[in-house]
Amino acid sequence: MAQHSTHPGGASRVCRRALVGTAVLAVLVALAGLTAYLTRDGRIPSDAPAPPPSSPAASSSPTAPAGPHALSVPPKTQDPIKYGKAAAAALWSYDTRAYSQPELRKALRGWLTKESKYADPASVDKVVPSPVLWNEMAANGQFATAKVNEGHFPHAFTQALQADPGAITEAYVYAVTVSGKQSIAWKGSPAGGAESRSTTLAVQCRPDRPCALVGVMPSVAP
Repeated sequence: MAQHSTHPGGASRVCRRALVGTAVLAVLVALAGLTAYLTRDGRIPSDAPAPPPSSPAASSSPTAPAGPHALSVPPKTQDPIKYGKAAAAALWSYDTRAYSQPELRKALRGWLTKESKYADPASVDKVVPSPVLWNEMAANGQFATAKVNEGHFPHAFTQALQADPGAITEAYVYAVTVSGKQSIAWKGSPAGGAESRSTTLAVQCRPDRPCALVGVMPSVAP
């Protein structure tokens, strides 16, 4: 799904990430993978949705598949870990039976901060299946649900924040690492399968407003 951008829009995205780096580097500089996040060239993050089964196996159970799932809505909270866990669950979930690929993409972009200076929509778009892949998944009635096990501030982030507590007060961007499981099912296989997921998100939580997503980092910070 990843592509290298060759048009001017790609350059503007690089500039935007550079601005993000200028604002939050003092806090996030110690995070593994931050440089790659700010200058990445389209690599697929580790939590991209799994491809659909090429030929779903026939179910030996008469159990009917679960009903369609609604699009996730951002919670109103000023707790970056709580928000990060909810955002990760939204990023790991989809339902081709209930809505279209553009609708999912638009909904996930709705989690992003309204401050375009910091928002990185491209990182969110990369976890959404391409239109072609989505159509293949929809033909199989594929859907995924997420279970979040835990969320925390990465160790390097905590150390950097302790060393300079005031550094975060310009952008109020926190790093949050979330782990859990993504369960995928499709027609003929309601039980599906599950696999572990981990991701590190950049979450903005200003004191005077609810948290919002900044972007998805391409590597997981422990």
